[in-house]
Amino acid sequence: MSRECEICGKKPLKAAKLTFSHKQNVHRQAPNLQSVKVNCNGTVKRINICTSCLRAGKVQKAV
Repeated sequence: MSRECEICGKKPLKAAKLTFSHKQNVHRQAPNLQSVKVNCNGTVKRINICTSCLRAGKVQKAV
């Protein structure tokens, strides 16, 4: 499973945690992906969508 939103293309990014002594600890921030059944051209598919696309109503969920 790839860590990418199939609607907007959000991917994990690198971020640095700074300690009090300004040492950088590089870590990954992954998007909040959900596996959702979606109506796509009359067929039902299961795709990975980030929650911001899901809340914005960019897809039609299958029931």
